[in-house]
Amino acid sequence: MAYEPEAAIIGATMSETTHYRICPLCEACCGLDIRVSDGRVVGIKGAASDVFSRGYICPKGYALKDLHEDPDRLRTPLVRRDGVLVEASWDEAFAEIERRLLPLIEAHGRDAVALSIGNPAAHKMGLLLYFPRLAKAIGTRNIFSASTLDQMPKQLSAGLMFGHWLSIPLPDIDHADFLMILGANPMASNGSLWTVPDYRGRAKALRARGGRIVVIDPRRTETAEAADAHHFIRPGSDVFLLAAMVNTLFSEDLVRPGRLQAWLEGTDEVRAAVAPFTPEAAAPRCGIPADTIRGLARELAAARAGCLYGRIGTCTQSFGTAASWLIDVLNALTGHLDQTGGAMWPKAAAFARNTEGKPGIGGGITTGRHASRVSGAPEVYGELPITLMAEEMETPGRGQVRALISVACNPVLSSPGGPRLATALDGLDFMVSVDIYVNETTRHADVILPGASPLEDGHYDVAFPQLSMRNHARYSPPVLPRAKGALPEWQILQKLAGIASGRGAQADPLQLDDERVSADVQRLAGARAEAVLAEVSRCWQGPERLLDLSLRSGPYGDGFGTRPDGLNLGKVAAAPGGIDLGPLQPRLPELLRTPSGRIELAPAPLLAELARAAQGLGAPVPDMVVIGRREVRTNNSWMHNLPTLAKGPERCTLLLHPLDAARHGVANGQRITITGPQGSVVAPVVIDDAMMPGVASLPHGWGHDLPGARLNLAAERPGANLNVLLDDRLRDPLSGNAVLSGVPVTLSAAA
Repeated sequence: MAYEPEAAIIGATMSETTHYRICPLCEACCGLDIRVSDGRVVGIKGAASDVFSRGYICPKGYALKDLHEDPDRLRTPLVRRDGVLVEASWDEAFAEIERRLLPLIEAHGRDAVALSIGNPAAHKMGLLLYFPRLAKAIGTRNIFSASTLDQMPKQLSAGLMFGHWLSIPLPDIDHADFLMILGANPMASNGSLWTVPDYRGRAKALRARGGRIVVIDPRRTETAEAADAHHFIRPGSDVFLLAAMVNTLFSEDLVRPGRLQAWLEGTDEVRAAVAPFTPEAAAPRCGIPADTIRGLARELAAARAGCLYGRIGTCTQSFGTAASWLIDVLNALTGHLDQTGGAMWPKAAAFARNTEGKPGIGGGITTGRHASRVSGAPEVYGELPITLMAEEMETPGRGQVRALISVACNPVLSSPGGPRLATALDGLDFMVSVDIYVNETTRHADVILPGASPLEDGHYDVAFPQLSMRNHARYSPPVLPRAKGALPEWQILQKLAGIASGRGAQADPLQLDDERVSADVQRLAGARAEAVLAEVSRCWQGPERLLDLSLRSGPYGDGFGTRPDGLNLGKVAAAPGGIDLGPLQPRLPELLRTPSGRIELAPAPLLAELARAAQGLGAPVPDMVVIGRREVRTNNSWMHNLPTLAKGPERCTLLLHPLDAARHGVANGQRITITGPQGSVVAPVVIDDAMMPGVASLPHGWGHDLPGARLNLAAERPGANLNVLLDDRLRDPLSGNAVLSGVPVTLSAAA
């Protein structure tokens, strides 16, 4: 039987119960205590019992009540009839999908169907674990995700260096005495590719014990305001700063890898590659004086226990993969990689490929197994750049995308080239969306299948324990019962996979899941497969069953009974606030999955990228560029429809340095037109000396003024869409990540 909601109750009165839930609204993944009375949420606070977040909560956590009760959230499938999306039954919706999707595949091939998945899926266990089944059943090469708007450069560089896409080193902040932050704002994000609840408190503790924090960013962010030092940097120039810092390490004999030396491959090649990047050569390009560049390199090298951390600003630029790589090169050459208090790797309890197979060696990663039909962009991690979706739909010929299945994804708003993509979506033969809203993208769909409220799902963070600053295992059961007649998201994806594989719209998703799980158990348990399958299936189904299997076969697992003290889902679910698995520990060489069994410090594609960057050392600096920004209340576009997060001052504003405001003749609060390579938007100005001169900042995720979307609260203050300005042809050539930062713009006072 499945785990029942009542098992989540951790406290109760005559009319009220308290339930534990992991927050699904950002990467911090904090534990919450949610009070429920008569089937309604009446209070939310941080869970003091949570072994990871220990009672911390940010404003997003309180908004779970708003999300669950949002009148705009879909609760019934919608099917387009005579051009209008109308309510339909689940059977009608799946029948429509079977009627229209299968003939299209038969006539045009499987590549005629594209799949896209957005970042909310990372917080939905059912979506993340069952989307690969849908992708396999469809069999298309045209798979797109939000990763190429955000993080693919870091995943690619980690894969090339360490052998797996999620072997991403992250700061061991609780034991550090020095932290250098480049292009990241964890005070607002609570970490990104670094799951760190209460960054503010942890940073304060670091400084209280005598440590130091240095921030390098085009804006003096909330993180920079609370740091010991801040340095402006020209957007898009991180590769020049980082290469010059590596150059300084070599030229001043500061390379001290220590115990890492035994596993480093390619040090001499890196030395040669950074030779052109002297601090004097890099300074005009990045806007940081040569002496300051040398000082930053010396400070990192001299730190007892610390590291350099870079994030979204380092990824969303033309040299995103090269910048991501050089961050880990600097940490390795200074001995701060795999060091307590430095940049370390978690050991996740489940779903972590770098804990499977033979330790210390592996097949590494492969890219370019196929290429996009129109632009020839290489496949990376099984997907293509999301900014290529429109051209694949527009361009006639064999393999043209004629249908789309989108899962929790809103690229019309969140990706460059949104207006072009919207037109391309209207030209499709068929579109299906799995989503909780009719938003700027799903308004184009022919069928929308509603996802569940997070409070109706059981939850385990599949990806984020692989990025967490402390090892843990936490599961939160559903807080509220599922709405009558609603389908869990994993069953929605399983039924779509069944349709695509010819099993029909009436195929039982439970039976389809049993067939797949049986094969998985055979691989994991061998001769004991039948008994193991019977045991796990007595207690769990769907995602929980997959989780139990992964926990039991993982590094802390019970080995299906061979290690009685080990983990299984029953033990994790029964532990209030989860199970603490301890601080990060050194993992080299066990973590490596490279063919050489060593850290590949100088992968050939990255050396070639550095040579390309060297050719741009003398390039002119644009007069004015734009960058994005995120705020704690507005990490994603759909959060603008939640009253708790939407209230307060207008947040979609253009930040300008006083000098830039003066030379463009605009005053505080005046509306200004921003024109980029592909479009213009208008936003109110906020004059702020926290901005670097020559840099403007407009937040990501706004623009809720498109007809057909049903986000009524967001539409009251729609804001301006940063992505309308950007050029959807600009990408990091290695990872395919969109260039979202440092794009040249012109400004003029609006009428």
